Amino acid sequence: MSDQEKTSLWQGFKAFLMRGNVVDLAVAVVIGAAFTNIVNSVVEGIINPLVGAFGTQNLDSYTSCLKGPCEGTGDAATGVRILWGSVLGATLQFVITAAVVYFLMVLPMAKYLARVEARRKAKEGAHEVVEVTELEVLKEIRDALLAERAQGGGKSLRTDGGGEQPGAGGR
Repeated sequence: MSDQEKTSLWQGFKAFLMRGNVVDLAVAVVIGAAFTNIVNSVVEGIINPLVGAFGTQNLDSYTSCLKGPCEGTGDAATGVRILWGSVLGATLQFVITAAVVYFLMVLPMAKYLARVEARRKAKEGAHEVVEVTELEVLKEIRDALLAERAQGGGKSLRTDGGGEQPGAGGR
């Protein structure tokens, strides 16, 4: 492999790594891993004990025997068991995790972003009101000048840009 090919490969790899979406993805993975620890801590430290107060924290022991006799545990178990407790536990873990993420992270962030957007729109609305007010003032000034000229018997001020030219009258 020539030096030029090595350089072009290196430059291509460097360009790939420096593209915005690759860097953003790497940051998202790192933040997601840290966020997972927070969510798991909330679920395991707060939610599971609350659920355990009403029942059991470990649903894996709940099974049904499809074909008997169902005796023993682990590798020594006989019969065909349906482990519906583990499925129920995983489903509850998912629902609880989704609820924690939604109510503790997504909902507050959505409310915050809505407030920021409302403030931005209010600022834009105030800016538009100022512009409209300036336009109204200019129209009033124009109307006052037109009225003054009309009372003074002077030349009229046309608003279409075709007013009389000085010294152009009486041909």
